[in-house]
This record gives sequence, structure tokens and C-alpha cells, in this order.
Amino acid sequence: MLRGIATISFYADDLLAARDWYAEVLGIDAYYAYPAEGTPGYVEFRIGDYEHELGIIDARYAPADRPTEPSGAVVYWHVDDLQGSLDRLLALGATPHLPITEQGDGSGFITASVVDPFGNVLGIMTNPHYLTMLEATPKATAADPA
Repeated sequence: MLRGIATISFYADDLLAARDWYAEVLGIDAYYAYPAEGTPGYVEFRIGDYEHELGIIDARYAPADRPTEPSGAVVYWHVDDLQGSLDRLLALGATPHLPITEQGDGSGFITASVVDPFGNVLGIMTNPHYLTMLEATPKATAADPA
């Protein structure tokens, strides 16, 4: 039934500021905006090894009963340097949400989360399973785009 993350969506009262903040965090520009002309109501980034999508929606389109405090599911993005990534997010204006925490039995699953300047929870983690799956995935080449 569930096959993988298609898009993760955050809301922002100031979509352009959120777009610019995430461009700084990610080191890439949003590849998509709708509408393409004028002020967008939605922007999207493709991130990481599998080009997962992170969409940011103008809060004008949020459900009327959306919580005002950070809440809901936390999506954790794999990072190679958890402490360095956390430090960078905080330096760019995120606020602490949950501290670095080892999960489980010491097998290397370590998490942390921040609240971005727009009120969304952003999770980061080191995840040995992610790295194992990445190593097992055949790499596409120009001759074999797979």
C-alpha cells in the first residue's frame, strides 16, 4: 500500500522567505513554483539521493483548523553529520525542538529535530538502514538511465 514518500508539504505564512531559507539550507533553488508567473502559492525542492520532494505551500491554503504550534508527524531526513547539520540549522534561524537522541539499542539510529522559522518541525537523523538501502540501489548512468 505505502510505497514511498512522494511529497512532504510544509506551510509558511511568508512563502518567499521560506523558499529562500530552504534554498540556503539545502544549497539548491526550488525547481518548481506554481503559478510560474507572479507570486507563487507553492514551491518545491527535490532533495537528496532519491530526489524526494519538499513542497512549501502558502499558509493561505492551509486547513482552517491547522494547529498554531508545531505538531503532527515528524519526517526525519538522513544526514551524514547529525551534529553539524543541527548546528547549521540553528545558525540559520531554526529553533530546537528535540535534542540529539539515540534511539533503540545502540544500533546507530540517532535523531534530532528543529522548528524552522515558519513553524514546521524538521527532523534529521543518522539512519544505518538508509545507507544500506542506498548502497544496494543500482546507480543510473548516462548510458543506462534506469
